[in-house]
Amino acid sequence: EVQLVESGGGLVQAGGSLRLSCAASGFTFDDYAIGWFRQAPGKEREGVSCISSSDGSTYYADSVKGRFTISSDNAKNTVYLQMNSLKPEDTAVYYCAAGGAGSSCLSLGDFGSWGQGTQVTVSS
Repeated sequence: EVQLVESGGGLVQAGGSLRLSCAASGFTFDDYAIGWFRQAPGKEREGVSCISSSDGSTYYADSVKGRFTISSDNAKNTVYLQMNSLKPEDTAVYYCAAGGAGSSCLSLGDFGSWGQGTQVTVSS
């Protein structure tokens, strides 16, 4: 079975940093794209950052570009999201998800397996 487990969320002040981890199991990691998505109260889920484990190509939403960095450790089947210079608008539940290697970070339907989410709260 495919399983994704997020960790690393928490409460930080504006300007602080967090590192989220997504540990994957039950599938061949190199054949998938892994994405980070977030959903704030009353808002739609949106793609934040995605990485192709096959070639390492990445995508970042404009709102996080320059502040967030996605990386992968294929040997550990783990993807990380380093979040720096956090803003209150980053407050959301963050989910990791897995899709085929050709998945688009702009198309939530491309991702068929999802983690349980981890809460990130940024105070002003």
